[in-house]
Amino acid sequence: MNVVIIGPAYPLRGGLATYNERLARAFREAGDEVRIVTFSLQYPDFLFPGQTQFSTEPGPADLAIEVSLNSVNPLSWVAVGRKLRRERPDLVIFRFWLPFMGPALGTVARLVRGNGHTRVVAITDNVIPHEKRPGDGPLTRYFLSACDGFVTMSRSVLDDLRGLGFGRKPSLYRPHPLYDNFGPIKPKAEALAALGLPDTTGYLLFFGFIRAYKGLDILLEAFADERLARLPIKLIIAGEFYEDAAPYEELIKRYQLENRIVRATDFIPNEKVVDYFCAADLIMQPYKNATQSGVSQIAYHFERPMLVTDVGGLAELIPDGVVGYVVPPTPAAIADAVVDFYANQREENFAAGVREQKKQFSWPVMVSALKEVAQLKLR
Repeated sequence: MNVVIIGPAYPLRGGLATYNERLARAFREAGDEVRIVTFSLQYPDFLFPGQTQFSTEPGPADLAIEVSLNSVNPLSWVAVGRKLRRERPDLVIFRFWLPFMGPALGTVARLVRGNGHTRVVAITDNVIPHEKRPGDGPLTRYFLSACDGFVTMSRSVLDDLRGLGFGRKPSLYRPHPLYDNFGPIKPKAEALAALGLPDTTGYLLFFGFIRAYKGLDILLEAFADERLARLPIKLIIAGEFYEDAAPYEELIKRYQLENRIVRATDFIPNEKVVDYFCAADLIMQPYKNATQSGVSQIAYHFERPMLVTDVGGLAELIPDGVVGYVVPPTPAAIADAVVDFYANQREENFAAGVREQKKQFSWPVMVSALKEVAQLKLR
């Protein structure tokens, strides 16, 4: 099968790019011909909250990546769409995560489908965004209406698709596969040494871009709990701020957390991901809303226990009491779980649960789902 993936990839950086590149390798391992079409401009600078959109690491030499789609230039949408229409790939997979991308991706999809041969399937991270803006609904519907089918990575997104009126189109839920491309597991002592952290204390990890919906403020308030203050633990905050850091710094100052926080608030390069996860006792995801999280799948790969909040689709993949905790998004509930984790020495039991549960999250399953949806017909 001739497959084209359209979405972020090198030279862009971040979780979406990492996912798309790993998906391309999975198609290739299945015997398919695959390439990625990515953005020459993903976001205008004034819409991008981070330091840079571009990777400073070497590009993946094993992948065919075409940098040609400009999210705000309709001429590029038409050029990419017409080119793919002529080339007639069997399957085009769009990665859809933000209504802003609806016009560009929806236009390309419509043009591609005009050849009467290519099937268009979307991996929909979200169809109702975490941070809502005027116009989200029409932009999202413009894209969704151009697709033949969908694969979602949480059941809540599948429900959202149906709620938006797209329930008749072929759609499947398959969980987010493991992020197994960050290298093998390291011993904790080796990971701590690589980060320059002493092994005389335990560590909780908050990882990833910092945005309001991810609940770092809730976690900081939980960390101020006097029971946690008596424990020999620190909180590692590893990820770039995608919004104003001042409110978080104010919480750290108010609760006198400075000496109990490890800051790593720049972009974390791929080769350092292993160190942060393998150094941690418990991976913290105190989200206020969510559909699915790539952080969980990195934690599964590195066999680390997790704490997630019971919002959106997060809890679907985290059996409570088996691989970690599912708790309400409140400081008290999070603090209670952390106290239980250390008081009852849960790490080894939860890690064993993670090792068993991780077997279900495979890239061949995702590849098969995308191919299956492409063959299904409108209900």
